[in-house]
Order: sequence, then structure tokens, then C-alpha cells
Amino acid sequence: MVAARLAEPGTTLTEFRWSVVIPAYNEAERLPRYLSEVVGYFDGRDEPYEVLVVDDGSVDDTAGAVREVSQTHPGVVLIRFPKNRGKGHAVRAGMLQARGALRLMADADGATPIVEVKRLEPAVAAGADVVAGSRARPDPSVARHTRLHRRVAGHVFNLMARSLGAGDVVDTQCGFKLFRGPVADDLFGALRTEGFGFDVELLFLARQRGYRVVEVAVNWADQPGSKVGVLRHAPGMVYEILAARCRLYRRSALRRTP
Repeated sequence: MVAARLAEPGTTLTEFRWSVVIPAYNEAERLPRYLSEVVGYFDGRDEPYEVLVVDDGSVDDTAGAVREVSQTHPGVVLIRFPKNRGKGHAVRAGMLQARGALRLMADADGATPIVEVKRLEPAVAAGADVVAGSRARPDPSVARHTRLHRRVAGHVFNLMARSLGAGDVVDTQCGFKLFRGPVADDLFGALRTEGFGFDVELLFLARQRGYRVVEVAVNWADQPGSKVGVLRHAPGMVYEILAARCRLYRRSALRRTP
């Protein structure tokens, strides 16, 4: 069940050029700064936009932080869930309620600056359906600041994801991805992974459906207070991607059955 979309009085659910979906769990401290950067950036573009913050059962004042920004920026919308369900669940809910022709998912900590969307746009203009921001693709024009153990763990996880069918994306887990609106509706409508492994299922689905996926290097920096623990969450993520791969295999087998 999807939580109700709480818009400010006087706003309507119309179509936008841009939708930005930000999943948030106990982000009252980190979210306000990034949210201000997001609305400031898109205000400067002079294109219709919305920002959907999905509060995934936070027990702090994440919702209050969003409401404060929405008082001066009615394009900022709060979607709330009473219980924590997982990042995949939160992003899916936001994407399926979004109205943008282009839909960006971004992490609440601002690890990837919002201006990096300019690096993703040319790929869409050239025909890409999904553009994945990457902390691994070599590019002398970007800088990545990340701790060694996260780089190693990410490398191992991504190798496994690619071997299972995630395609040529080197960095599956970067939380900065851009989708065409109809593609987002299709992929997130089929998505079932609710935890941190959801990115991999999205890539499985995109490859299965024949969408064009392009990976683009982006600036990225580790932020304090990360919600993802390498040792704490890695086993669950491995289970999620194996389960997703099995689901897709069963679907393919059923379609081939006469």
C-alpha cells in the first residue's frame, strides 16, 4: 500500500519536466542542506519541477524538515510511511507517484551534488532510457572521496551483480540515477526488492526489457552518518539480488512455456 501524497494547499498533481525522488530515513540533520541545494538548483533552471521526499518511517523530525522547506517551495512534496520498509520501497513509492518527464533519484545525504544532473542529461538526449551515475567509471574531470573498505566492498558486490545479469554498469549502487518517465513507471512498477539491493533488480529489469542503460561518471563524496553498513547490510543485499534474479528467471521461463 502506497502512502498518501501530501501536497501543500493550492497545489495540484500535474506533470513536470523534472521529478526528484529523495528517500529519507531519520535524515532531519542531513536532509535540509541538500534539499535547499536541490530547490535552489531547479529554481535556477526555470523549468517545472517537483521534489518528492519519501519519509520511510523516520522517528526523528525528517517530516518537519520537509514541511519547513515546502512552505516556501510548494513543489516540495512529502510522502510518509508509518514504518520503515527499506530504501527500495521508498524510491519505488516516490517514482510511481512522480509526474516528471525525467525522474531523478538522489540520496538525502547529498553525496552526489545536485548539479551533477548536468552530466546525466546528455545521455538522455542521446537516447538513453536509464542513466546511472557512477563512482567507478574513470573520468579525469570528476573527484571521488570514499573510504578504502567501501571501495573494496563495492567492487566485489558489483562484480557479483554484473555476473548475475546486471549488464555493463560498473557501479550498480550509486544513488544518483535518471530515468525517462514512462521507463520509470515500467521498471518501478515491476520492482519487488524493498531493501538496499533494489538498484540491481532495476538493472536486471532494464536489461530484460531492452532499455538502453548508460553509465556516467559523477562527483561523489562519502558523507558522515551513512545508513549502509558494509558488514551489516551486505548479506541482506546479496540475498535480495539472488532473489530478484530467481524471480526474473521464473518469469522468463513462464513466458517461454507453450
